[in-house]
Amino acid sequence: MSIKSLIINPGSTSTKIGVFEDETLLFEETLRHSTEEISRYASIVEQKDFRKKIITDLLEEKNFDIKSLNVVVGRGGMLKPIPGGTYAVTDELLADLKAGVQGQHASNLGGILAREIGDEVGVSSYIVDPVVVDELQPVARYSGVPELPRTSVFHALNQKAVAKRYAKEAGVPYDSLRLIVVHMGGGVSVGAHVNGKVIDVFNALDGDGAFSPERAGAVPSGALIKMCFSGEYTEKEVYSKIVGKGGFNAYLGTNDMRTVTKMANEGNAEAAEAKEAFLYQVAKDIGSMACVLEGKVDRIIVTGGIAYGEDVVENLKKKTEWIAPFTVYPGEDELLALAQGALRVINGEEIVKEY
Repeated sequence: MSIKSLIINPGSTSTKIGVFEDETLLFEETLRHSTEEISRYASIVEQKDFRKKIITDLLEEKNFDIKSLNVVVGRGGMLKPIPGGTYAVTDELLADLKAGVQGQHASNLGGILAREIGDEVGVSSYIVDPVVVDELQPVARYSGVPELPRTSVFHALNQKAVAKRYAKEAGVPYDSLRLIVVHMGGGVSVGAHVNGKVIDVFNALDGDGAFSPERAGAVPSGALIKMCFSGEYTEKEVYSKIVGKGGFNAYLGTNDMRTVTKMANEGNAEAAEAKEAFLYQVAKDIGSMACVLEGKVDRIIVTGGIAYGEDVVENLKKKTEWIAPFTVYPGEDELLALAQGALRVINGEEIVKEY
């Protein structure tokens, strides 16, 4: 019997949905929300009914019978740190999404909406590999300051999805492989996958590794402290330099790698050097994870939107292919990854996890 799933992936100014039959996409839609619409609500949770209505209205417009669904899957939000996997949206998980235990973010609505629609239809609701997936080995948590442990915040959904895709194509279990997975998008995360777990990863949000189109990555801590206490910036302004206005945005005024490449190709020396610095730092991150894996690496997997750039991939290969062969899966098909997470549970390939 085929499985029909509704996939819900909320963003700050959009709600992306997809309807799948097994792994076949029947249709998808990105529903945009204006600043005026979003500003009517004092909190993320208060947007629930507004977002739910536009989802159900779209399904009605598509003449899709919502009662034909077998499962509803939402993007996981800012929960407590948890191991990777597919989780049932239990009452406890739902409560933590509503409370925003690690912050208020639109992705919190994914599980909330999945549970409400699933309950109305009478089917199960899940989330899959949220950004707070934490499988770090104990030594990876040390930062040098006990009050500031290293944390695991990364593109867990896409990293896990492409790792499992490679394992399936190679005909071997994911948990038998030693992989370095490199996600390059608005943020960059480089993770070491061993025995089905991401035992170390560079925090893709606000702390580690290479700079990216929108984020600063690791910065000199002493200089950052002086900036914080200079009196010239508010806490919010400093944080925006790290997340949002950092990286290529800060150096070149763009967060689009295609624009950076165009500028470099047209002779802009600053753009060419910034692009080379970015690739230099990503390569260093790959090298670091090779050390974590003690040099025993089966494959380096490169993914994310920036992986569409052939010159980017060739540059990284030149710097790091001596470590292991490359496989490239450009882009990030989050809707499919969420659908696959539910299917693995329904088909008995994985056991559903409880929060």
